[in-house]
Amino acid sequence: MRRLHKCFGKLAAVLGMVLLGACTHVPAGPPLKTVSNVDLQKYLGTWYEIATIPAWFEKDCTAVTATYSLRPDGKIKVVNQCRKKTLDGSLNKIEGRAWIADGKDASKLKVSFFLWFAGDYWIIELDHDYRYAVVGSPNRAPSMDESLYQTLLQRIAGHGYDITKIHKTLQPSL
Repeated sequence: MRRLHKCFGKLAAVLGMVLLGACTHVPAGPPLKTVSNVDLQKYLGTWYEIATIPAWFEKDCTAVTATYSLRPDGKIKVVNQCRKKTLDGSLNKIEGRAWIADGKDASKLKVSFFLWFAGDYWIIELDHDYRYAVVGSPNRAPSMDESLYQTLLQRIAGHGYDITKIHKTLQPSL
């Protein structure tokens, strides 16, 4: 039973963190600040990961996306997927759910992919037109202007992240 518990614990940890790197690392330093307002209706849809601080469970992932849709119970359906090694590699997909952590501030979500294990999903940068968000999946397009990308890297550094650990994610051209 103990071995089974350890196995489920590791699986839960992996599944609970599959947020395109969004909730896997909180840097040391000042408290992480989130954006002041998130319109969930505008946030719903498919987001493309432009760059991430890779986690071991994302090894060899390309074409990483997260798709959000409203569930009948008011929570958010989350579908994360990636292709292994190449843009036409095998598809890995996982479905979870998200909800507003405190019931009112949509910039702080909780996301769960396995039972009761949930991770923080905090939106720390968000374009007013919802073209990009910094949570590990900063753009709704599979590419981003390089100067904007560099500007966002500097902002992320200002939140205390080590930007030398961030790697761009390969995405197909649309």
